[in-house]
Amino acid sequence: MKVVRDRGAVSPSKTTTTDTSKSSFISDSSEPGSTDTKFSKPSLWSSFFASAFSVFDIYRDSSSTSHNEAPHIRHRNGWTSSVKKIVTSGTMRRIQERVLGTSKTGISNTTSDIWLLGACYKISQDDSSGNADATNALAAFHRDFSSRILITYRKGFDMIEDSKLTSDVNWGCMLRSSQMLVAQALLFHRLGRTWRKPLDKPLDRDYVEILHLFGDSEASAFSIHNLLQAGKAYGLAAGSWVGPYAMCRSWESLARSKREETNLEYKTLPMAVYVVSGCEDGERGGAPVLSIEDAARHCSEFSKGREDWTPILLLVPLVLGLDKINPRYIPSLQATFTFPQSLGILGGKPGASTYIVGVQDENAFYLDPHEVQPVVNFSRDDVEANTSSYHCDVVRHIPLDLIDPSLAIGFYCRDKDDFDDFCSLASKLADESNGAPLFTVANSYKSSKHDSSEVRDDDPLGVMTMNDAEEGCLNEDDWQLL
Repeated sequence: MKVVRDRGAVSPSKTTTTDTSKSSFISDSSEPGSTDTKFSKPSLWSSFFASAFSVFDIYRDSSSTSHNEAPHIRHRNGWTSSVKKIVTSGTMRRIQERVLGTSKTGISNTTSDIWLLGACYKISQDDSSGNADATNALAAFHRDFSSRILITYRKGFDMIEDSKLTSDVNWGCMLRSSQMLVAQALLFHRLGRTWRKPLDKPLDRDYVEILHLFGDSEASAFSIHNLLQAGKAYGLAAGSWVGPYAMCRSWESLARSKREETNLEYKTLPMAVYVVSGCEDGERGGAPVLSIEDAARHCSEFSKGREDWTPILLLVPLVLGLDKINPRYIPSLQATFTFPQSLGILGGKPGASTYIVGVQDENAFYLDPHEVQPVVNFSRDDVEANTSSYHCDVVRHIPLDLIDPSLAIGFYCRDKDDFDDFCSLASKLADESNGAPLFTVANSYKSSKHDSSEVRDDDPLGVMTMNDAEEGCLNEDDWQLL
């Protein structure tokens, strides 16, 4: 198994722009999971697209169309069935985005830096450089963004146990978002941060093997089938929504079960998994505590005592407010994308989880799992496979202050030096948070016990522990909604 050791920002000047002329660079400001798009001049075409999607798309909004009787149309009508087939396809979704999209000229009018999973793209301009540097940086960002693995709703896979469900449409967005985050960790581990999706075949075998792990059958280690099985103890069930905390714990459980399996040619997840929830699983209140001793224990358990340190995946579930995110946490959330170890955020709007991969000013760029695509099956050594459904050229964004306060942040540390660097950055961020840290770092829980005991459960900053959320400070349905 190939492990690439590289880290750091990507230099736009060294990034090829071969494929940028063949694909449009689109900024889509529509809300995640929603197909309602605002436009200034209604037309016959826009009325058709809006009404069609309000009837058939997975997230319906009765206010987006005046045809109130449309949802009651019988599916046995041949014309209606044909339209539904087109509308719910990826092709129709892309047509709708391009026809109704509010902006087709770039990311935004600002020249602020873009941060994408630890890589910085400087698009600021001065009189001497003209537009060339900004153009190259935007092209490099587009290549990087479109190389991130997209995992969406699928239809037509094997039934999930006794549920008889063969699709995760309308309920599996959090599972898909989490699959994307773990897939990026595997990409960084095996191919490095500077890897970009290949323009020609044959494909990188490591890349194909990673995608195979997330196939939609029990034979694929990190399939939705196996995630649901591993997460039963945390309330995961086919057809039901799940929150970020339960999702993180489910990955921890799945990684442990795969590690204990025998007859594996290689480790499916070659890294320890540490869910940072603090002392007594977050029951003491306040920000979660990342314990260095606990991280070391996870690494030792992962290697079965053979190594002192291993690669490690850190998952930090948080609740940063009640109905909306507390604005005091937004600067810290933005700053996490500057960490070389950044894996982004599981978050979005209530009922519509997304995978947030980057920021620019107050906007967050995300990959949207809500497009419905047919199931794809290929072998782990099929270097000629069609992997186009695992990538997206459409750049969507959402204001950070509109994301749901229930979220989870991910980080990947390749080795002990990388982990030490992460701890240094995280500690500095906590010190500069003006009393509103996302999480803190300590050698052990004992060293942080005094500080955490002084934090009230009704912290006015809006920090809520996982225990608080489940005991009633958040309505249980609201917690499970994301």
